[in-house]
Amino acid sequence: MRLIESQLTGIVGSVLLLDKAGGHLHHGAAPSLAKEYTHAIDGTRIGPKVGSCGTAAYRREPVIVTDIMSDPLWEDFRDLVRPYGYRSCWSTPILSHTGVVLGVFAMYSKTVREPTKAESNLIDFTTRIAGIAIERKLAEDRIHFMANHDTLTGLPNRALLGDRLSQAILYAQRYDRWVSVVFIDLDNFKLVNDTLGHNAGDALLKTLASRMVRCVRATDTVVRLGGDEFVVVLFDQDPDVDLVGATLQKLRTAIAEPVCLGERHIRATASMGVVNYPDDGATADVLLANADAAMYRAKELGRDNFQFYAPEFNATAQEKFLLQEELRNALARAEFTLLYQPQVDLRSGNVFAAEALIRWNHPSHGLIAPMKFIPMAEETGLIVPIGDWVLHEACRQNKAWQDAGLPPLVVCVNVSARQFKEKNLISHVIDALTDSGLEAKYLELELTESLIMQNVDTAVAMMNALQSLGVQISIDDFGTGYSSLSALKTFPVARLKIDKSFINDLATDENDQAVASAVISLGQKLNLRVIAEGVETDDQVAFLRKNNCDEMQGYHFSKPVSAQGIARLLNKEQGGHTSPE
Repeated sequence: MRLIESQLTGIVGSVLLLDKAGGHLHHGAAPSLAKEYTHAIDGTRIGPKVGSCGTAAYRREPVIVTDIMSDPLWEDFRDLVRPYGYRSCWSTPILSHTGVVLGVFAMYSKTVREPTKAESNLIDFTTRIAGIAIERKLAEDRIHFMANHDTLTGLPNRALLGDRLSQAILYAQRYDRWVSVVFIDLDNFKLVNDTLGHNAGDALLKTLASRMVRCVRATDTVVRLGGDEFVVVLFDQDPDVDLVGATLQKLRTAIAEPVCLGERHIRATASMGVVNYPDDGATADVLLANADAAMYRAKELGRDNFQFYAPEFNATAQEKFLLQEELRNALARAEFTLLYQPQVDLRSGNVFAAEALIRWNHPSHGLIAPMKFIPMAEETGLIVPIGDWVLHEACRQNKAWQDAGLPPLVVCVNVSARQFKEKNLISHVIDALTDSGLEAKYLELELTESLIMQNVDTAVAMMNALQSLGVQISIDDFGTGYSSLSALKTFPVARLKIDKSFINDLATDENDQAVASAVISLGQKLNLRVIAEGVETDDQVAFLRKNNCDEMQGYHFSKPVSAQGIARLLNKEQGGHTSPE
């Protein structure tokens, strides 16, 4: 471009390159064109009325504009070009030897005129030279890509793997991070080739390759070694085996999704071996060899699983993997049950409500506590159907207590962050009330403080909608989040629940006493009832009564019990035994 400009007076040149999709022009070379203008037109879409360059690429023929300020082709771009003083623009498409548009060569002048005969000859000569140069560069790029990528899937190949893995190791050394290498071998792939043919096998490989890429971050690398073997390099990893395990689960799930091959639906599985730098190897070669060994171990153990090279990781990872699989089927197998922990009025001593608490009655592990499976349910999205079951079952049970002639009480159900974000939460609540026949005033939904504060406006709108049904709302774990007083006063809630972390040392810790008394006072000023959870001792009860706390929940009165246990408590109260002590 500089050579051409040196042959002319008052002319600046520009080359724009057409992208692979054939729709937009991008900056190629324009050493003397105003930089701001060059930046502004970068990425311009071609079309029938897009200045000189966009129109020339669209028409596939030269476009000579002698006056930019009056030519209709520049109508939408005059204000853009006006500050730079360019008045005429002559654009010629750059064609390949087969006639494909590669880009556009343009000459700009600050005077209103058309090109001279000499300038037109130079334009013709220049576009041919530019076409040759661009085609050569594209050919070099294709050769380089083919040398470093798999022709079938477009993934990086073995040649590029070493470079990517070495870079990842250098980064991990510098910043004290992990590199995880996953060696993946598809199970029984030969059977697909033998029964459905190589075209079907190729289609399966391409589909699975694209799925694996979607499972990892842009900084990670998915490599096809050849045949049905892949390697995934997870770059810049936290030193946490659970995080690596979560990515492996995503890969495994994606691979297992059915693939449509003609009239058949094929379900693939894979055996995976996993290593982590630096513990399992210091070099790329050692890491790959150990990942390969771990993969063969996965094959030996029945395929369709993953194995860490470090044996100590396998027990916890496999346990979590199996538990997650079993969790998916627990609802269908009716393995969940609800316990209920009574909530007591501190003044009358009567049970007025019960919190529904889910337990997983595992067929071989027995009763599994929520802290072990609820985070997993949140992570997988299973918390939504599980939470819906809890809602329906708690409402059904409460109505059953009422139908048995027991004193009416409120049943409290926790709502997870994932559930709360569901657009159909309101309809699920309505369904649970309708199906059970329970009046809305006997249902309370517990929302955590941090959940509400994620998006206050949305949360308040949802709470108002729930309140309009007649459902009560409470804030759980109050004091552990970060709600402001100005936000709190807008929440349509009936109760605040003091988190048990402030109750544990209430008898001796002055800070906990200060927090608890402040929350009680705050609740009273906002006309909210305050309940303390995790109450276990007489000293705690004495402090709460002294500070006028309204309600309590905890082992001091009762641990979580079955539905029959709640019925016995209510029957006992009807007999006149009302003291919480």
